[in-house]
Amino acid sequence: MQRNMKRLLIGKPLKNEALGGEKFGVLWGLPILASDALSSVAYASEEILLVLVPVVGALAYRGMMGISIAIIGLVVILAFSYRQTIQNYPNGGGAYIVAKDNIGSIAGVTAGAALSVDYILTVAVSISSGVAQVTSAVQQLKPYTVEICVALVLLLMLGNLRGIRESSRLFGLPAYAFIFGIIAMLIGGFVKLKTGYRPPEPALQSVEPLTLFLMLKAFSNGCAAVTGIEAVSNAVPNFRHPSAKRAKTVMLLLAGLIILLFGGVSVLTNTYHVVPKENMTVLIQIAAEIFGNGVMFYYITAVAFIILVMAANTAYSGFPMLVAVMAREGYVPRQLSMRGDRLSFSNGIFALSAFSILLIIIFRANVSSLIGLYAIGVFISFTLSQSGMFLKWWRERGGNWITKALINGFGACVTAVVVIIIAIAKFNEGAYIVVIVVPILILLMTKVKKHYSAVREQLRIKPEELGQIEIEHNLYKNRVIVPIESINKSSIRALRFAKTISDNVTAFCVAIDEEEGKKVKDKFAAIRTDIPLIVKYSPYRRVVEPLLRFIESSDYDYQRGDMTTVILPQFVVKHWWQKLLHNHTRVYIEKQLLKYKHIVVSVMPLQLKDDDLVLRNMEE
Repeated sequence: MQRNMKRLLIGKPLKNEALGGEKFGVLWGLPILASDALSSVAYASEEILLVLVPVVGALAYRGMMGISIAIIGLVVILAFSYRQTIQNYPNGGGAYIVAKDNIGSIAGVTAGAALSVDYILTVAVSISSGVAQVTSAVQQLKPYTVEICVALVLLLMLGNLRGIRESSRLFGLPAYAFIFGIIAMLIGGFVKLKTGYRPPEPALQSVEPLTLFLMLKAFSNGCAAVTGIEAVSNAVPNFRHPSAKRAKTVMLLLAGLIILLFGGVSVLTNTYHVVPKENMTVLIQIAAEIFGNGVMFYYITAVAFIILVMAANTAYSGFPMLVAVMAREGYVPRQLSMRGDRLSFSNGIFALSAFSILLIIIFRANVSSLIGLYAIGVFISFTLSQSGMFLKWWRERGGNWITKALINGFGACVTAVVVIIIAIAKFNEGAYIVVIVVPILILLMTKVKKHYSAVREQLRIKPEELGQIEIEHNLYKNRVIVPIESINKSSIRALRFAKTISDNVTAFCVAIDEEEGKKVKDKFAAIRTDIPLIVKYSPYRRVVEPLLRFIESSDYDYQRGDMTTVILPQFVVKHWWQKLLHNHTRVYIEKQLLKYKHIVVSVMPLQLKDDDLVLRNMEE
């Protein structure tokens, strides 16, 4: 049943050879990788106004336009910088690979850790913001915000587990629908102004002057519009050949769309003097002002919600690829580099979903609370990536290296300044959490790397040693012990198997009291076998310690260099819930015995039938 359900939700497994067919081109790569950056159109202008309006009143709109122009300039710088990264690092990994290769492993791990945090936040912020758009229009849904967010994360997870190609089709169309909707709103908004419509002036009072610090704080909020632009460089291997060329085209188109849509919405927000409200987002207010309660108003509401949810899908394209690259190099668990049934990095998808749901629950899907954590991680990775590319051109000094170095060097300086601005402006709003979490992640990743290096060194056989190795038959003297709790079909099956691998077999029973031990002895005596039974009493109900003492005792005649195989009987129930009804002593014993070099642990399973079938046979 579980397998059938899995096939229904995810689909049939794909062969390794199908990987080439799973990749996408420009048409579907653009909406998948652009969703995060495009979604910022729905909330970036609002986040700027939320800082400015309560303090400077009507002056907020003038400040917002200046900030929007600065953000658009930042998009242009990053687009040209990342096109160079794509050309020179087409195997994915983005900022992590660039920083590691050109600055050092710590810089690379820092970029990877910061970007991982940003991807997790992307899912949490995008989903929460998307649901906020809907609850703005349908107030009855507001009490169920967290539950709706969690359900949407799970739906995204399932969609991405189906594979790259299917997810690109599934999540690509909503992005194009959003682009069409916003362009239609921009055209409608400017046409309405041309026909003589004059929006009412909002009654806003200035409390304080428009200071530099206030502008910087608003700028740090608006920088959410830039997040997601790095996703293309992380996902280059997901494009069809020539992957680098297609990725560079997508990067250029993405930058153009951000400039058009974000810039256009900022102009409309400024022109229509939209004031942020608690129960209705700025984008929905603009749509209501332009289209009234017509079809296009609900269309904008729907596509805004969908694109914000789909924005999280950019993280599902970038995060699994990033951690897969880091896993192959030993900085995160190896399991994250494994592809699932549908050739997607399924473990990375599961990890991203779990962490995002945790954040949504902790912060109650509050966008304003989550946004304080947002952006700083991605700008750290921006800075390290651009610095790495600058050092690359400086060292190699190939053709046009000065121009390339100037582009990346300028990008590194600008993004470094933004990191400082965000860290200061948002420190008390939650940025301090990221500042603490990223170093912890770096420490954990370096620990993982050390562990893998140590394991590899201990398992490695030098080439010159291979010719000296012999697999001798009598190198080890194998003794077999079968721990039994009672005489049943499972323990008998284990004893029979033990006789096939060794003539030196011992049955071993740990009894809590003498009465229990006598029952086992009496039943065992009735069996026709030459296998000796050893019963040890354990008044403190310990199982492993008596077994270990026996193995190393003179009674067992253990000699240094001998190998002891412990065969653990295990019956296997039919359904998952039935496992909860039985103790798991075998798991504990196995875990403890595996700590000893001279002990080999083997499990002998006995598959049990369905309860109903057994009881029916009994009645017959």
